[in-house]
Amino acid sequence: MNRRSEAIDRLEGRLGHRFKDRELLERALTHASARTRPREDYERLEFLGDRVLGLIIASALFEDDGDADVGVLTRRLHSLTNGLACARVARDIGLGDALRLPAGETRRGARVLDTILGDACEALIAALFLELGINETSEVVVRLWAPLLAEPLDPDAIDPKTILQEWAAANGRGPPVYRILERTGPAHAPQFTLEAQVAGTAPETASASAVRTAEKAAALALLRRLRASE
Repeated sequence: MNRRSEAIDRLEGRLGHRFKDRELLERALTHASARTRPREDYERLEFLGDRVLGLIIASALFEDDGDADVGVLTRRLHSLTNGLACARVARDIGLGDALRLPAGETRRGARVLDTILGDACEALIAALFLELGINETSEVVVRLWAPLLAEPLDPDAIDPKTILQEWAAANGRGPPVYRILERTGPAHAPQFTLEAQVAGTAPETASASAVRTAEKAAALALLRRLRASE
């Protein structure tokens, strides 16, 4: 058994399900850069998995927190189903090692990129749904998301750029400035490093596979530091 086969075996163990349709599983684990035929990769499955995940988590929140208003439920749903949350779960189950990627992309670190891990996680959820149906898939997803569901909502993490801008205005500063410091990686899997700064303060930097994600991470880091110094 080769290294990737062993990773797939461990992945299925953590899911608690061994796929009968091996071709479906392989498609859910194949990045577009590694496909040899049209629709052989996980892009279409990702589309479906995003909707399945949203339904499962929305249902779990609705059942578990009967006192929460729609605004709170919406913010929690977003924080639990965004790309960063999916990437976190993907790391927990060892999804990166099971992905089918060209050797060059592996050397560039594609297996640990949030965007790739998050997309593949959604594709894997779609594959579970197609093979098991909604009820059994819900059981798997709720179990995998249990640590995230147990965490309290961090309001700042939902929209840190807006909150940072409000902090700057309230303290007589200009609007925050975001500047890209570096872009690395291939066109289909870039990595951006940028800084966020408010006038009169030192900047904070962050890296991510999308500019908006890096901006949010840098804004959140800066916001937390500014509040800690108040």
